[in-house]
Amino acid sequence: MHHFWLLLATLCLILPVPAGGEETEIDLAPRLRHLVAAYPLALERIEGNTLVWKDATRMAVDDGSGPKTAAERLQAPDIKDMLVEPYPPGGLSAPVGDPGRARNAAFFNKMYGDCRNGDVQSALTTVQWLPKKWDRPLKITARNGVAEKLAAVSRELDELPAAFDQFLFPPAGTFNCRTIAGTNLMSAHGHGIAIDLATVHADYWRWAKPGAGYRNRIPAEIVAIFERHGFIWGGKWRHFDTMHFEYRPELLP
Repeated sequence: MHHFWLLLATLCLILPVPAGGEETEIDLAPRLRHLVAAYPLALERIEGNTLVWKDATRMAVDDGSGPKTAAERLQAPDIKDMLVEPYPPGGLSAPVGDPGRARNAAFFNKMYGDCRNGDVQSALTTVQWLPKKWDRPLKITARNGVAEKLAAVSRELDELPAAFDQFLFPPAGTFNCRTIAGTNLMSAHGHGIAIDLATVHADYWRWAKPGAGYRNRIPAEIVAIFERHGFIWGGKWRHFDTMHFEYRPELLP
């Protein structure tokens, strides 16, 4: 039966998507299958245009509003829009898009809770960040094993040479029930799935001087460790945020 639904998804979800100023056709069926596989405790299957959760909750993949611009995908994304831009693991070349920056609010509120009514806070747990180098507690969600993944990241970062310490601590924060600066959209920090590293060597598009363009000083070794454990990096966004990492395994191999 599951094979039938996967075939149906393949037929139904080859969708026109704006990339820059042009429309291209992207087969999203493999990405949707990977989305389900990335969250095995929460997601059950894809049925055509429907994402089915383990508890039988059903969500539309495509909201039917038609092709969206890049700005529209960020402002009002459906589940499909979260997967349109592929995230490029490895390497530190200047980005051309915002892979992973689109987050469907209903999806993430269902997955991690809404911090505005305390749902996220009930699942927060403590991770000792860099116990050898810094050894301070950070709050992160336990859902989907995110805390375990961040602890694994911490252990690997702890083994890096001391030259990397300046990028790693003190971190600028994990859980914070707030919206993304300049928007009314909930931050990944509000779902307890993100960490910002030390700001002293961080670059952020809102801090950049007009016309300055992309900039990054975070070493590739740090990015690679986070990506190995399911975290994407904000340094691969056109709206770059190089201190920012968030747990998004559906976007990684």
